[in-house]
Amino acid sequence: MGGQKNNPTQFEHGSAHPTTDLAAASPAARDLAGLLTHEDLDRAQDRWRVTRARGKGLSSKTFGGIRVLWLLVGPGVLVFLGENDAPSMLSYSATGARFGIGFFLPFVVLTFLMGLVVQEMTVRLGAVTHRGHAELIFDRFGKFWGFFSMGDLVLGNFLTLVTEFIGIRAGLGFFGIRPLVAVIAGLAVVFAVIMTGRYWTWERITLGLAIFNGLFVPAAILAHPDWHAAGHALLTWTPLPQGSRPEIMLLILAVTGATVTPWMIFFQQSAVVDKGMQPRDINAGRFDTFLGVFLAATFAIAAILATAPLFHHGIDASQFQAAQFAEALEPWIGHIGAALFALGIFEAGIVAAIAISTSSAYAFAEVLGTGHSLNRPLREAWPFYSTLLGSACAAAALVLIPRAPLEFIVLTVNVIAVLAMPPALAFLLLLVNDADVMGEYVNHFWENVAGIAVTVLLICAGLGFGLATVFPGLLGR
Repeated sequence: MGGQKNNPTQFEHGSAHPTTDLAAASPAARDLAGLLTHEDLDRAQDRWRVTRARGKGLSSKTFGGIRVLWLLVGPGVLVFLGENDAPSMLSYSATGARFGIGFFLPFVVLTFLMGLVVQEMTVRLGAVTHRGHAELIFDRFGKFWGFFSMGDLVLGNFLTLVTEFIGIRAGLGFFGIRPLVAVIAGLAVVFAVIMTGRYWTWERITLGLAIFNGLFVPAAILAHPDWHAAGHALLTWTPLPQGSRPEIMLLILAVTGATVTPWMIFFQQSAVVDKGMQPRDINAGRFDTFLGVFLAATFAIAAILATAPLFHHGIDASQFQAAQFAEALEPWIGHIGAALFALGIFEAGIVAAIAISTSSAYAFAEVLGTGHSLNRPLREAWPFYSTLLGSACAAAALVLIPRAPLEFIVLTVNVIAVLAMPPALAFLLLLVNDADVMGEYVNHFWENVAGIAVTVLLICAGLGFGLATVFPGLLGR
């Protein structure tokens, strides 16, 4: 579980309770202890906390249940708040600024429901198999598909990482911070969180950062939206807005790619494994994923509502880039509101940079068969950490290239994510329908219906975008 057992270390004082009586154990037990890694010990300690919480829950079901959820919540919330990254929040902002709230509010909710279907299967797969997604593809479908999935993911993730540092640069740029300083500050935060040497610590710090995605909520409130119109839009789903059909198709695909992307599958499954979740934890994992969907959808809708004043006042936002949204909003939501919006873009970039670079590192190390856990020190898993930190540094360097077309890059990355999703979903569906892999937790009929429906919708979205690009007159202007 969590990779190869290289560079074993001895038990250390202060580790999990099941190991504290090692001195009194049999020689065979002490020999076994010598084969365990820091990763094994840290994960055992995390599982011991869950076991103790469940034991206390027998006498106090309410408190014990909350305690268990607190210990198990993490990957689901992180994957969806990480997906509310800089390009995603800017895609939502672009829809609000260009077309208002009518069509896109319910469409955003639909995309998050699609994400919920996909990630529920991912949770089950990780909890049952105790193996990462790239590792499973490599073992079940062979080296070619293993390296294909890993290479496809790492390339897509790298392009997305570039956009995260665009968001970091732009968010801090609103406050007059120079691009070089902003990018270095972002890298410093990513490095500090990643190098904790403990999955639990990494997860809790990243969760603490991720909750600041909620800064878009007060920004939306300061925009004084028409709540009645927003509620009506959510319940009735108005037709497509007026405008250039190819542009609308691009935004629809970008918003879809802001919610459902391949890295989410790889990240959450590996995080579930790194956290040590078991089949009995699947319901808690589902709650964790649903909570992530609820929070992320709320904050995404807030970003649309916050930028809707630009649409209502007839401001042309077609060429706006990251920081320009906050600057353009200042007359309508005030300096505080604009500052909150800019900080939200910065936070979105930071959290996603942490999560996405970790996703790449998980996949790379899993396919290579080396250590791939945040519970491992650098010396035991240097390929894992080198991939993680190297991809972040390279992406940050590219962001400093002058006069890059930022918004075009942002939207294009989300489009690429949608086009890459159907193959990733095909692997996921094959694995969760494999009885040898899943046993009694194999997909049921309605779970397959939902998964196939999501796949078909994404294929149709990709085909629609392709037709609109090749034959722009087909959809009108």
